[in-house]
Amino acid sequence: MSNRPAFDDIYMELAVNLAKRSHCIKRHVGAVLTKDTRIISIGYNGPPSGTHNCDEVWPQAGCPRDSKGGCSLAIHAEQNAILYAVKNKMSVEGATLYVTLSPCLACSRIIYSMGISKVIYLKSYAVFKRLPSDEGVDFLNGFGVMCQQYQGVLENVTHMI
Repeated sequence: MSNRPAFDDIYMELAVNLAKRSHCIKRHVGAVLTKDTRIISIGYNGPPSGTHNCDEVWPQAGCPRDSKGGCSLAIHAEQNAILYAVKNKMSVEGATLYVTLSPCLACSRIIYSMGISKVIYLKSYAVFKRLPSDEGVDFLNGFGVMCQQYQGVLENVTHMI
């Protein structure tokens, strides 16, 4: 029997650690984009590079809200991972996305449009936002993108022998 961690565990643990880099006041989210067992991009939620870090400029309440009540500056973790890959001319078609919070509907439309074939998420966006269902997960599953909640174990994955 092998003590080697599964790739799902490695990538989800990395997504959890990336979430700690977020400057968002409301929620920290991390994402890892993989293809053929290789990492092709990473991301976490926060403002575009070169703008304000929300926790530094607005440490009490976070960035101002947009007309729909969302963060006016934030780019979601999965968007950051996809944008970085595409900016660097990496194909994301057929990739797997590991993310600490299930994708919102807007991110799910991007994930589908970019040809990402699988999404594994740690926690439910619907539970976090108190919504009746995970619209993004429903969208992805409805259009043939495998979307499932992570079932592995994160404890002890990175402990060295």
